[in-house]
Amino acid sequence: MTTIQLNLCNIPPWAISSALYNESPQPLEIQGVAHTARSLFEKLEQIENGEERGALFHDFMDVQFHLHQWEREETRNSRKALKNSYLRFLRGWLFDSSSIEGAVLKGWVESRLGLAPTWHHEVITDIHGEAYFRYTVDRMKGASRTSAIMPQLDLLYAFVQYELKRRFPDRTHMLLYRGVEGLTDHEIVEKKDKRHLRIRLNNLNSFTDDFERAWEFGSRVLVADVPMTKIFFCSGLLPRSLFKGEGEQMVIGGEFDVEVRTGGF
Repeated sequence: MTTIQLNLCNIPPWAISSALYNESPQPLEIQGVAHTARSLFEKLEQIENGEERGALFHDFMDVQFHLHQWEREETRNSRKALKNSYLRFLRGWLFDSSSIEGAVLKGWVESRLGLAPTWHHEVITDIHGEAYFRYTVDRMKGASRTSAIMPQLDLLYAFVQYELKRRFPDRTHMLLYRGVEGLTDHEIVEKKDKRHLRIRLNNLNSFTDDFERAWEFGSRVLVADVPMTKIFFCSGLLPRSLFKGEGEQMVIGGEFDVEVRTGGF
């Protein structure tokens, strides 16, 4: 199970999840975002400094979704604002991708792009099974505590895509690394040789742009040439005072051709 029938994107789920898409990626446009954020992107165009653009984006989110004051005051309203912030979900993912926050982020990929998760605490193979049910319970718990989190994540993805194009205008892919202990959590679609596989990744995954750091997470490292359009979020785009996920790259899944490296080589 990797796709559902419907999505809110300009490209169908089966295409997004395919290895062919990764070879020739096209922009993924979420319905309604361009209209909602038109004023934001007009202002971003006028700013040359990347960190200032990240601060402007957060200020826009602050006003748009009433997130202000949680960093400055320990009040009931401040704590509520933190629960309503997209930052809570990014930080929750860093702590545990199978957390309630992780379920909400996977739910964004599922609802917007049509890619269902294949892992949340355990392997998910059937949308009618117990594993999928437990994932939906976590997703609903997270979403019910938070106001307008899906529109926040829509804008976050749109901002990340804008920034990547602005910083790397001539690049279509980024070489990224994922440390794993084994391949049992990944469905092997095709084994090309001992080191090169086509696998089916979860609908959202943690990668890093630091090859050495990837070894901290497992005895094997998956090396993938990831389309820029499949980068949901990456560290370095927001001010460090807001987010400090060193080298964190959150990658939208599907079928990927990967090289498997072992023993540090």
